[in-house]
Amino acid sequence: MPTTPQTVDNYIAGFPKDVQVILQKVRQTIREAAPEMEETIKYAIPTYVQKGNMLSFAGYKKHIGIYPAPAGTKKFQKELAAYRAAKSTVQFPLDRPIPYDLLSQLVKFRVKEHLASVKAKAKKK
Repeated sequence: MPTTPQTVDNYIAGFPKDVQVILQKVRQTIREAAPEMEETIKYAIPTYVQKGNMLSFAGYKKHIGIYPAPAGTKKFQKELAAYRAAKSTVQFPLDRPIPYDLLSQLVKFRVKEHLASVKAKAKKK
């Protein structure tokens, strides 16, 4: 049974070199879009937290998954039409260029969405 990576660097190192380059760029894009988030490994994948779990990404044989995709996927419906997008996931295929600008927009939207949710929950208490 493979061991769970302890760091994002370990996680990325487990992929072929060409995929490592893409995963590092995904990581960099997320960190630039939301520098306040802390980076960790949860559920055996890179996860970014700020007042709770905010965003994760994972590499697969044929795509990169982003979780959860913002509720605003409806807002980004046109931009995401070329990709598999479910209620809480966006999949960027590895055989096509990754839309890093779109990823950055999704991350920024997710940060606003998440922090607004945290604030709303705090008000209820």
